[in-house]
Amino acid sequence: MNALAARFNAIFGADMAGPLAALAAVLVVFGFASPHFLTGATFGSVAFQLPELGVLTLAMLMPILTGGLNLAITFTANIAGLTLAWTLQANGGIEAGPGAFLLGSALALAVGAASGLVMGLVIAFTRAHPILVSLSMMIFLRGLGEFLTRGGDISGFPAFIAPIGHGSILGIPVPLLILIACVIASHILLSRSKLGFSTYMIGSNIESARYSGINTRKVLVLVYMLSGVMAAVAGIIMLARFNSVRVGHGESYLLITVLACFLGGINPFGGFGRVLPVFVALIVLQLLSSGLNLLGANQHLTTAVWGILLIVVMVLRWLSAKFIKIVK
Repeated sequence: MNALAARFNAIFGADMAGPLAALAAVLVVFGFASPHFLTGATFGSVAFQLPELGVLTLAMLMPILTGGLNLAITFTANIAGLTLAWTLQANGGIEAGPGAFLLGSALALAVGAASGLVMGLVIAFTRAHPILVSLSMMIFLRGLGEFLTRGGDISGFPAFIAPIGHGSILGIPVPLLILIACVIASHILLSRSKLGFSTYMIGSNIESARYSGINTRKVLVLVYMLSGVMAAVAGIIMLARFNSVRVGHGESYLLITVLACFLGGINPFGGFGRVLPVFVALIVLQLLSSGLNLLGANQHLTTAVWGILLIVVMVLRWLSAKFIKIVK
């Protein structure tokens, strides 16, 4: 048994056991509960619904690894989406060409980076708590978006944008391909780059990281900038999926991104965690949502279940840590 566990850890990593067990449980429970769950329609729906949540979770992941948090990811995504929408409208609306889309996407990414830059600078140089800083940014972006749109939405975009949200390549949804590319990029960044190493060091002990010669201020600024850019990517995907943008799109995703990170083995205090277990955890949460929908549960009950699940994950991790101490 120990040899089997050691082999599993060598192949997948110790932090993959929880997400894979949760995935198996969800498949078995809902597979028996609904005859329509284990079908191509369900998995196709998950493949199209997962990407914007997945990219937002990646935007949340890096700040958590530093021991911080970015509560502004959903409104950063919305402001980035609005930036793209305004650029398209200024260049012909539904008649806008690919050049306008590329310009708008670049501006959207720049807006996301600017949001992260401001938060990173404040956190790095004032040592203000990331929750307070990102909460302030969230309130600012929400108020700014409501003011500029007067609470309405912007819709009517060129037809060539639709495949980004609804198209497929060789049977694989385009937004899912974007998510996979972001997962791979995040995995490489965190596991094979100096910035990734520094991110883990800061999350483990920021003072030790500073004494080790790491420019902690620079790393924190870069981490929050990358978080903002990733949120902007999610905003572009949401614009293409919904064919509209408004302040508040995906607001409920904030809870789920945190839950996915913790379910995926990310240490809430920073310093430990990997991208791939978080990706599996995202699939679990989306399958859970689809299974509840098939059983007739509305979105409000699904949100309630996610909240309870977050508490359960915290308790199980605490019990696991206690058990390990007893065994040692």
